[in-house]
Amino acid sequence: MQGFMSISTSSSFKVGDIEEGTLYPGISYGESELRWGFIQKVYGILTAQILLTTFVSSITVTYAPLNELLRGNSGILFLFAILPFILMVPLYIYQQKHPLNFVFLGLFTACLSVTVSVACANTDGRIVLQALVLTSAVVCSLTAYTFWAAKKGKDFSYLGPILFTCLMVLILTGFMQMFFPLGPTSVAIYGGLSAMVFSAYIVYDTDNLIKRFTYDEYIWASVVLYLDILNLFLSILRVLRGMQSE
Repeated sequence: MQGFMSISTSSSFKVGDIEEGTLYPGISYGESELRWGFIQKVYGILTAQILLTTFVSSITVTYAPLNELLRGNSGILFLFAILPFILMVPLYIYQQKHPLNFVFLGLFTACLSVTVSVACANTDGRIVLQALVLTSAVVCSLTAYTFWAAKKGKDFSYLGPILFTCLMVLILTGFMQMFFPLGPTSVAIYGGLSAMVFSAYIVYDTDNLIKRFTYDEYIWASVVLYLDILNLFLSILRVLRGMQSE
C-alpha cells in the first residue's frame, strides 16, 4: 500500500511539472513545445513586418521629395490606402502556399507602411516618438498579461462578438467624419476609444495565437496582430495630435 502511494505521488509530481511548463492547462508538454515553435514563427514574421514599416516610414519622412509627392497627390495616397484591403483577399486565399504567401504579405505590409509614413510625416516628430513608446509599452504589457492569464486558465474568446461590434461602430464613425468632421476634442476621444478597442483586440488575438490558430495559419496570425498594433499606434497618435491641437 505504501509503495502504491509513493508511485501515485511521484506520478502526480510529473503531471504537475508538465502542466507547470505548458502554455495553458489541458495541453500536453509535447503539444506545448510545438505551439511555442509556432508562436515564435509568428512573432518572427511580425517583427519583420514592423521593421519594414519602420524602414518605409523613415524613408518617407526623411526624403522630402517623396513626402511631398504623397501629400500633394491624393490619388496616389488613396491607391495605397485601398490596396491593403484588395491584397487581403489573395493573402487569405494563398496564406498556406509558399512563396506566394510571403509575396502578398510583403506587398500588404509595404502598402500599409506608406499610409502610416504619411501620417507620421504630417505629425510633429516628438508626438510620433511618444506614440511609438506608448504603443510599445502597451503591446508588451498586454502580450505578457495574456500569456500569464492563459497559463492560469483564463479565456478571452468571449471578447470576439463584443470587439467586432465595437470595430463596426468605429468604422462607421470614421466614415461619417468624411462628411461631418469632428473637432480636436472629439478626435482625441475617438482616438482614445479606438485605442481601448485595439488594446482589447491584442489580448483577444494573442489568446487565439496561443490556443486556436492552426499551425498552417502563421501568415494570417501575423497579419491580425500586425493590424492590431498598427491601429493602436495610429489611435494613440490621433489622441496625442488632438491634445496638441487644443
